[in-house]
Amino acid sequence: MTGDLVAQLKGASFSYYGAPETLHAVDLDVHAGECVVLMGASGSGKTTIVRVLNGLAGGYYRGSVSGDVFLGGLSARDMEAWRRAELVGSVFQDPTAQFFSSQLAGEVAFGCENIGYPAEEVVRRTDAAIGRLGLDRLRTIAVDELSSGQKQRVAIASSLAPAPRLVVMDEPSSNLDEDAAQELGAVLMELKRQGYALVVAEHRISYLMECADRFCYMEAGRMRAVLSRDDVFAMEGSERVAMGVRSPAFVPRPSLKPAPLAAGPAREGERAVSGEAFGARLEAASLEVDGLAVSRGGNLLFSDVCFAVEPGQIMALTGKNGVGKTSLAQVAVGLGRPDEGCVRVGGRKLSRRELRRRVWYSPNDVSMEFFSSRVDEEVLLFSDQDDAARRYADHVLGRLGLAELGDRHPSSLSGGQKQRLSIACGLASRRSVLILDEPTSGLDALSMRRLADALRCAAEEGAAVVVITHDNEFMRECCTHVFALEGAGADEDERRAR
Repeated sequence: MTGDLVAQLKGASFSYYGAPETLHAVDLDVHAGECVVLMGASGSGKTTIVRVLNGLAGGYYRGSVSGDVFLGGLSARDMEAWRRAELVGSVFQDPTAQFFSSQLAGEVAFGCENIGYPAEEVVRRTDAAIGRLGLDRLRTIAVDELSSGQKQRVAIASSLAPAPRLVVMDEPSSNLDEDAAQELGAVLMELKRQGYALVVAEHRISYLMECADRFCYMEAGRMRAVLSRDDVFAMEGSERVAMGVRSPAFVPRPSLKPAPLAAGPAREGERAVSGEAFGARLEAASLEVDGLAVSRGGNLLFSDVCFAVEPGQIMALTGKNGVGKTSLAQVAVGLGRPDEGCVRVGGRKLSRRELRRRVWYSPNDVSMEFFSSRVDEEVLLFSDQDDAARRYADHVLGRLGLAELGDRHPSSLSGGQKQRLSIACGLASRRSVLILDEPTSGLDALSMRRLADALRCAAEEGAAVVVITHDNEFMRECCTHVFALEGAGADEDERRAR
């Protein structure tokens, strides 16, 4: 049963500085003990609603807010920032964008310290939030040593520590594995029972189906419909995809072939597949990881890892949050050094510099990856930049649903659009090996299917593709093989706690 009105938008609109109106006359009431889910395609206005509620729209993000915003029954128009911070907790799409402390416990305590709570109250609230998110064994760890999923949990704990009345979350499950997402759903249910008001912008809604009271469908900056759980479950699959909504039901992991083992050194080009065999000019080559062992901070993450990805294959690299998947990818692309083992491309052991030239890597956080002032220029940066390359780049942008954004600055894109642009750059580069870290983070259902289709085409042209992913829907769409990475005898949390 819901309680008092905690947040209200009346005809709320917003225009980012120098851009057309992004949000158009949105009305929204959120009560205590209620969870409202904002859903819709990338760029539909979900994140902007979150920013209007927490005050970043018109503050940090320059622009014009019109209409009325009420928090706790008070107008937010002239509300002091400290008062707004007491009322609204925020979890960003990119958790690192909200970190201020180098250490986990300090980060969770930061909001309480800023508000000015007494020291003993800061400690009490910090301990409670850390425990609620299962972070006790990581409390002394530097945040930059955490996995992306662990960072997401820290951001959630930080938002809860000051005990705000409203918590707004922008795709909080984007970097979480399935178990962690379900645990997050349980946390949100408990917050509802405690009377928190929740607003969650999400594409991935299966973990929210028990918790959500209403689903608000956004399209082109307008709230087009308000749906119940039964309405969402009753949708046809094609209708959901067109609306950018993922499956409301849990999708089991597909049964995929295990990745083959590395076959050992070979003569140069021995296992390379001719690009002509795939109807493309791609110089295809396999990726082999042979006996790899990697440590971080004196702790062994994994050892004796062996697999091969042949041209034409798309391998899902899976494993729990913090097991070392991103560390493995960074070694495979030449951005890190292994303790043992090697990486081969086309049967050759390459230097780290050569790996960086032969293998494309799209990181999970792409916010600092762009160098050009236009999308259509960015996608050409790593290509031959001739007429053929321009035609292919245009083709890639169209396939990923970015063709109409060519004149936009990359920094003006939504999180999902940035993710697709990074991948478009990799496809346009025509590298023989692609490694993509959580490529569906921030992607709606239609964009996810477009990406799956683009990767299948790249594989048909001879690319060897590795995707680090927790996304069972995505794996079912395009992956041919799977390698489940396991830690060195214990999960990452346990190793760090020693």
